[in-house]
Amino acid sequence: MSEVLLNIDGLRTEVEGKEILKGLNLQIKKGEIHVIMGPNGAGKSTLANTLMAHPKYKMVSGEVIFEGEDISELKTDERARKGLFLSFQHPEEVPGITVENFIRSSKIAIDGQLIKFLKFDKDLKNNMKELKMKPEYAKRYLNVGFSGGEKKKNEILQMLMLNPKLAILDETDSGLDVDAIRIVSEGIRMYSNENNAVLIITHNTKILENLKADYVHVLVDGRIVKTGDASLAEQIEKDGYEAFREAAI
Repeated sequence: MSEVLLNIDGLRTEVEGKEILKGLNLQIKKGEIHVIMGPNGAGKSTLANTLMAHPKYKMVSGEVIFEGEDISELKTDERARKGLFLSFQHPEEVPGITVENFIRSSKIAIDGQLIKFLKFDKDLKNNMKELKMKPEYAKRYLNVGFSGGEKKKNEILQMLMLNPKLAILDETDSGLDVDAIRIVSEGIRMYSNENNAVLIITHNTKILENLKADYVHVLVDGRIVKTGDASLAEQIEKDGYEAFREAAI
């Protein structure tokens, strides 16, 4: 039986005094790929930001257990060191810091030790090649002047280099063309193994055409109202969320 990596029990989260997550439950085991889908405003990004302790998102009650430890009181950097990673829906531009330096500094901060520069450089180049990123992008400032697709590939590059235990991907496929979605999916497959897990948050079924999900969850009005396999995403593509909205009432 796979080891439980993340267990969320009765999670309630407020944003600026408004309750968004209303008793959410979710369990993720090592080796699994989970997908959360839902209509706009359901709480998908709120879940991602709550898991990474964004200060705007106030956890009111519930438990977030990661590898058997309650991480509810941990700050963002502490959660990152435990092995959580969040790929942003809208990656920020950071002038003055190159992609290479950002990833190297992040890896040192998370691992808590110096890195072997030759191995780091080789891994960076290999991963960029797999993601079809031009080598010169490593020397460019983080996301500055990058297209939407390049920014999302850069998030996947960070995931591959930092190698977290749980990767939370918040609409990584948003705004991407078919080729870019295929490349991002390949990056997720390269990362995924029996010792880690992936939580993909999306409203688009396209990424699932190139990726095998173990579980698909439907999030409506702050709660997961339905869980199934990949066929559930096909049902959503065909019929929308109306039936799930009715189930949430």
